[in-house]
Amino acid sequence: MRASATLLVATLCLPGLAHAQSTPPASRAPQFITVGSQAILSSRLIGLNVQTASGEGMGRIEDIVFEGGEITGVVLSVGEVLGSGQRYVAVDPSSISVRYVEGENRWQATMNANREQLKSAPEFRYEGKWKR
Repeated sequence: MRASATLLVATLCLPGLAHAQSTPPASRAPQFITVGSQAILSSRLIGLNVQTASGEGMGRIEDIVFEGGEITGVVLSVGEVLGSGQRYVAVDPSSISVRYVEGENRWQATMNANREQLKSAPEFRYEGKWKR
């Protein structure tokens, strides 16, 4: 995931897209990388359904949170699962396991949580600078 984060942060640093509050100004020539075969691209995560190990739906990955060039959170859309309309929660990236299922040609995300934990989790709101 760090390769994905590096690639996304590098993209955010392009002229006209970067904001001083998001990342520091580029201070040197660009550093190009080779993306390894074990990397996960954020474009494959957005919209991915998250389940428990037993297959119970927990929500859908809505966003990836970056702070200081590091992935610090994953925003899940859980309202549909809870039957409560639009509701989002942010979880630590280590709470979600993502893997590519080779034989099925698909990505899979799982987490050890239950609906009660989702209901009691603090709500993340797309407000202010994150307003959609």
